[in-house]
Amino acid sequence: MTRRVDEEYDYLFKVVLIGDSGVGKSNLLSRFTRNEFCLESKSTIGVEFATRTLQVEGKTIKAQVWDTAGQERYRAITSAYYRGALGAILVYDTTKPTTFENVSRWLKELREHADSNIVIMLIGNKTDLKHLRAVATEDAQSFAEKEGLSFIETSALEAINVEKAFQTILGEVYRKISKKSISSKDSTATSIKEGKTIDVSDTSDVIPRKACCSSS
Repeated sequence: MTRRVDEEYDYLFKVVLIGDSGVGKSNLLSRFTRNEFCLESKSTIGVEFATRTLQVEGKTIKAQVWDTAGQERYRAITSAYYRGALGAILVYDTTKPTTFENVSRWLKELREHADSNIVIMLIGNKTDLKHLRAVATEDAQSFAEKEGLSFIETSALEAINVEKAFQTILGEVYRKISKKSISSKDSTATSIKEGKTIDVSDTSDVIPRKACCSSS
């Protein structure tokens, strides 16, 4: 029964997690999609993804969140990984300055491979390790403002701001999609497509999945 409910959604949004290895991308993913945290989690090999359906501004959104290995040797997957992504979450570890310094490199790569309309959020993870903090909130905040990114600090371990972070980025994606949908004069936008991943570069895809499944 739950499976049936899970399949009813208005939009499917792909969001990618990027950042150095060990910053907590996999735990952010598991905390958001399964409300789990694993202290023993090993480095991700290649790519994995998980989904969760939730309400965003009165619409049922299915978030498909992708997680990739942050190690250099897996960098060849980039363009396929970013394809169709409407949102990107760039993660660094608040206790490791190097992971923050590398954010600009990740951002450059993201902007080279992803759609120009992608919504980007910067996350400083591991705020539970207060005594080990090495990256000031103000520094990350000013970097985010300079680059036009939204910014939030999280703790996947303590489940602090994880829900808020995903709700925020999905809300931003939805607002961008809605605006594009309204401004589109493409007649194909009236047809219904089943379970289609929306591509921001193609306005004909910006349509609700099933009118009958809308919870509003």
